[in-house]
Amino acid sequence: MGLEASIAFALVALSGLGASVFILDLYSVDAPRFRWNDRWSFEPAELGNYSRPLLITASLLGLFLELLLIRWISSEIRIFAYFKNFVLIACFLGFGLGFHYCRRRIHLISMLGPLLLLSLLVTVPWSGLRELIEALPTWLGAYSEVHIWGVPALETSSQSLAAFVGAVTLSVPIFTLIALTFIPVGQLTGWSLETAPNGISAYTVNILSSWAGIILFSALSFMSLQPVYWFGVAAAIIFLLVLLLPVARVAIAVVLSACVLLVAFSDGTTSEVFWSPYQKLSLTAAELDGENVGYHLETNNSWYQKVVDLSPDFVAGHPKLFEGTTVEWGAYDLPYRLHPTPGSTLILGAGMGNDVAAALRNGSERVVAVEIDPLILRLGEERHPEEPYASPKVEVFVDDARSFIERADEQYDLIVFSLLDSHTNVSHFSNIRIDNYVYTVEAMEAARQLVAPDGLFIIKFQVEQPWIAERLRKLVKQAFGADPLQMLTDSTFGTSGRLFVSGSPDRIQKLLRNPRVRRHIRAAPQTEVDHVRVTTDDWPYFYQEEPGLPASVILMTLVLVGVCWLALRRTDIGGGSIQWHFFFLGAGFLLVEVQAVSKMALLFGTTWIVNSAVISVVLILTVLANILVERGPSVSTQLAYLGLAISIAAAYALPVRWLFVDNVWLRAVVAGVALCLPVFFAGIIFVKGFANVKFDGHAMGSNLFGALIGGMLESFSLWGGLKSLLVIAMVLYAASYVFRPNMGSDSSAAT
Repeated sequence: MGLEASIAFALVALSGLGASVFILDLYSVDAPRFRWNDRWSFEPAELGNYSRPLLITASLLGLFLELLLIRWISSEIRIFAYFKNFVLIACFLGFGLGFHYCRRRIHLISMLGPLLLLSLLVTVPWSGLRELIEALPTWLGAYSEVHIWGVPALETSSQSLAAFVGAVTLSVPIFTLIALTFIPVGQLTGWSLETAPNGISAYTVNILSSWAGIILFSALSFMSLQPVYWFGVAAAIIFLLVLLLPVARVAIAVVLSACVLLVAFSDGTTSEVFWSPYQKLSLTAAELDGENVGYHLETNNSWYQKVVDLSPDFVAGHPKLFEGTTVEWGAYDLPYRLHPTPGSTLILGAGMGNDVAAALRNGSERVVAVEIDPLILRLGEERHPEEPYASPKVEVFVDDARSFIERADEQYDLIVFSLLDSHTNVSHFSNIRIDNYVYTVEAMEAARQLVAPDGLFIIKFQVEQPWIAERLRKLVKQAFGADPLQMLTDSTFGTSGRLFVSGSPDRIQKLLRNPRVRRHIRAAPQTEVDHVRVTTDDWPYFYQEEPGLPASVILMTLVLVGVCWLALRRTDIGGGSIQWHFFFLGAGFLLVEVQAVSKMALLFGTTWIVNSAVISVVLILTVLANILVERGPSVSTQLAYLGLAISIAAAYALPVRWLFVDNVWLRAVVAGVALCLPVFFAGIIFVKGFANVKFDGHAMGSNLFGALIGGMLESFSLWGGLKSLLVIAMVLYAASYVFRPNMGSDSSAAT
């Protein structure tokens, strides 16, 4: 790390931690008073009596801002590659603190200061700071047991430990700044719920408004708008919240305008930057002697694809560019040396069109191209030099690869898994997930059904670890009943990789008689890793060598628990103020939601939009629970707990593959209800208890603190699989039953 990066390290750590301590001290019972801060803070009562517009605005802002920070921070700072729910946990901590402080003074600096610091951290074009941010994944990777593409893993040593400590030192201030941003939002929402004349009705408004925040952010994302528009909308909503406070209006306008301007002018590179509905895309022209010879595509600041022109005329006209490379046996054309002129070709992960162009060059009569990101497809249509997507032979599907192969009803002469890689997918919890439902036993078996009797099945993958190659070999062997051929391909201009080839036994035998094919097979070093476990839909963590809790996850979880505990202690929230019934309900709720998110990702793809859809279903079921408690027939708490237990057991036993119905909307409804039904019964329990304590903000705060812990417990799926989360959730809900408050007649709790 250079001098500038060292200076940046010190500034980020000291400013972030200093700001966090200062802001938390403002919320303590004996908070110091600053004259300037009095003008930037106010009592909730200064906004008047209960106001439904205030509750709607605060609730909408909460979810909108949560999704904004989750997507933006996770795309720009790759530290979240290792901790799927890092930002989500921070949001829960902030909301929980806000609900606990709903009767205390609201300090606008708690929101404005962190937002400004985070904007500076992400956008300032200081080389030392940018070097520091880029180094974070490597520092964490040095002490991680999960393989992240492009990040070297080091043996445990003083050097790797020092790197990990450095990463944690930077992670903590980022975590606390995100959390602090949500305190004022939680305060306003909690105060509104406490003072509402009808608590259940107000809680329903809170949920529906939160859902509106999800819809609003999703709409902006589907319009492929840049983050500057997200910040602009957030600034407008925040401004509406403080419209009645003149000084606050000025503070909000100045600080948030600065954030918007920082985000608007943050890109100092020569790349074209796009934000698709799924991820950040950066497209850079590749030049040779002043001529544009292709493009480099990055997703979330990570290399994704090189767009190349491999047409015969271009190759012949640029001999220096292809020196030492045989295009016909390169990564894109090699599959067609193994199966010449296939009648039908299925390409999963079509990207901007390299594989589609190769299929057309090699005489494929029909090409089915599957790509989940519509903007990547559009860029391919507009920029790929061979214009493969313009061919009438090409049929394009905007879909997740796993979803497509589960629903496809025809067979193909050649199927190519084209460098499908979960490292580029954006999710609600992080910019990189290590669960990948394309590379599981169930996915391979589904793909085998689509291979024609004389067809070939090819996985093309950039293998960096021997155990990853062994895992792929075992997956293909288990599905096809024989070891796949392994071949290496190389290209100085295209993309190198390893091919795993299986399919028709007769065609495989013909290939083995081809001297050129045998030469490529001999070039591929054979794997000698016996202990690798194959991935399944229940344990889909393709980039984790063995089940277990990685040391980095354990250590970071302990650090975050410590940070949360210190935040509570510093603001006079002791264990005695935690309402444990609501705490355990929150922890169990989060685990039910997480497993639903993961299973819905299997059905629709591993993207943050799936998570938004699951949250929407959860909110709808919660509203239905509210309506039932307020206006429907009386349902006892004991009966709701019984329904909760039965629905969790059903979700545990349900094979998710049964939910792959053809109609996408019907699939969404059926899957949402089947996987999220426990939320309905948990919602009944929660709202009855919430009404029983007269919608006390401490109860909601305790619920959110529990959700925070549930987010941390999610990591146990890395060890026991996704179903283990439902077992843990059942235990947590049992604990909530033990700690439930005395609800008297139970039937009158909601009045």
